[in-house]
Amino acid sequence: MDFRIVSLLPSATELVAALGAAGELIGRSHECDFPPEVARLPVLTEARLDASGTSAEIHAGMEAALAEALSVYRVDAGRLKALAPDVVVTQAQCEVCAVSEDDVIAALAGWGGEGTGGPRLVSLKAADLLGVYDDIAGLARAIGREAEGVVLAAEIRNRLDAIGCLAVEAGWKPRLMLIEWMAPLMAGGNWMPDLIGLAGGEGLFADAGKPSPWVEWEDLRAADPEAILIAPCGFELQRVKGEMPVLEALPGWSDLKAVRTGAVALADGNAFFNRPGPRLVESTEIIAEFLHPEIFDFGHQGTHWQAYP
Repeated sequence: MDFRIVSLLPSATELVAALGAAGELIGRSHECDFPPEVARLPVLTEARLDASGTSAEIHAGMEAALAEALSVYRVDAGRLKALAPDVVVTQAQCEVCAVSEDDVIAALAGWGGEGTGGPRLVSLKAADLLGVYDDIAGLARAIGREAEGVVLAAEIRNRLDAIGCLAVEAGWKPRLMLIEWMAPLMAGGNWMPDLIGLAGGEGLFADAGKPSPWVEWEDLRAADPEAILIAPCGFELQRVKGEMPVLEALPGWSDLKAVRTGAVALADGNAFFNRPGPRLVESTEIIAEFLHPEIFDFGHQGTHWQAYP
C-alpha cells in the first residue's frame, strides 16, 4: 500500500526518496531541498530565527531562543492536519539543527494516537554510522519498504567499506579537524568521526556517537592539525567561502601546520556531512579525496569542495 508521508527532516526526505517512495511524500520542512523534485511539496515549517546572518549571529540567536525556552522552529499544525498524513518523520537528535520530536508532538496534540485516526510519528535518532543503518531500517518498516531498506543499507555499507579498504593503502592517517561551526568553533561529532576513519584520517576533538563538541581556539592551535576541513552545518560552499574571514582573523591561523602546508579545504556543509542519509557516502568520498588525492578521485573537487584559499 502507498502511504501519505510528511518529512520534516532533510535527511529523512532523502531516505524516503532513496527507498523508492518519493511519490508518497505530501509535505516537507523548509530545509528539505533534495532530491530537487521535493520543491513542489507544501512547506510545513519555518525558522523563528534569521538564518542568513553570520555564524556568530546565528549562534547568538539560537542561544537566546533556547534560554527563553523557545523552540527554534515553528510547525504549521493546521496545514499539517489538513494534509492528513499517515506517517510524519522527524528527529530526536538535535533541537537546533532541525524541527524536533517535541515540536511535532505539540503540533499533533489532539489528533489522537496511533490507531485512533492520528498519523504515525517516526523519529530518527542516529548518533553514529550504525545508528544511521538502524534509522534506515526503522523508516523502511514504517512506510512498507522493508526490503528496499535492506538493499539501501547494504549499498551504503558496501560503498563505505570499499573506501575504507582502499584508504589503508595510504599508510598514514592525517590528524583532521572537521569544523562543523565557525563562530564559536565546533568539531564534527556523531557519525562524522566514523566517516573520517573510513576515509583514512584521524578525527580530532570529537568521538563517534557523541554530540559535536565546542572547541577552544587555543586548544585547536595546540593540537595543530595536519588537515582542516570546514563544512558548517547548513552552509553551502559559497557561504563557507564568505565566512572564512572569521577564521583568518584568529590569532595564529596562518601559523597552523595545515594552513602552512595547504591542507585546508572548504566543503558544502548543507548537502553533505550534517545530513545522516544516503549522501554520507559522498561526504566520505569528499574527505578521502581531500586527505589522500594520490588514491582517490571521485570528481567532487570544484563542485562539492575546494582547496583553500
